[in-house]
Amino acid sequence: MFIELKRDDPRPTYRQIADEVTRAVAVGVLKPGEPLPATRQLALDLKLNPNTVQHAYRTLLQEGVIEMRRGLGAFVAHPPRDSRHKPAVIARQIAERALREAFRHGLLASDLMQALQEIAPKSAR
Repeated sequence: MFIELKRDDPRPTYRQIADEVTRAVAVGVLKPGEPLPATRQLALDLKLNPNTVQHAYRTLLQEGVIEMRRGLGAFVAHPPRDSRHKPAVIARQIAERALREAFRHGLLASDLMQALQEIAPKSAR
């Protein structure tokens, strides 16, 4: 399975699952239309309560990463053709997630921006 959970990660387990699925979709490990494991099977594989996996799938559904097909299960969503996937919108979504994570660790927005400037390639600045 492509999902790796870390016990020392400050994120809740459902968020770790959702982030791993999102990452797998982003890098092409999971393709649009591809089925995800059934919640009970994934819970069994990860040794988790099925409710935790269901919470992760609901989160992914709300974020538009997956779609649910009645009687068939969860599938990777096809990217919509609307403006939700324009670079500026994607950048804002990534920035919002990064900012939430930074706040959880007691960092300020300025700390995050400084770190981004330090690691960004000089040609991208």
